[in-house]
Amino acid sequence: MSNITGITRGGASWTPAFVTDINQVRCIGCGRCYKVCPRDVFDLVDRDDLDLEELAANDSDDDDDFEEAPGMVMNLKNMLDCIGCLACSRVCPKKCLTHEPQAIAA
Repeated sequence: MSNITGITRGGASWTPAFVTDINQVRCIGCGRCYKVCPRDVFDLVDRDDLDLEELAANDSDDDDDFEEAPGMVMNLKNMLDCIGCLACSRVCPKKCLTHEPQAIAA
């Protein structure tokens, strides 16, 4: 099955990569992804409302910044609204976001 593709204004083929996950253990709640996103994909939530101990146990990275992070963390509010522009990943200082191309629906 082929992936969704587009064409840039200059005529080049482009394959968008849509956000699929956010590593909330690594997230420092800076809000950069929220500010740059042209859609309603992200939302800040209270870090205390998440079970970060469980998330940290499943995180393969040894980055312990979640201990020192502010009280908020980014959450995926509506990932189906993502247009695959990757702007959020370009501004994320902790590389928290995972993106994948999307297959064309049958």
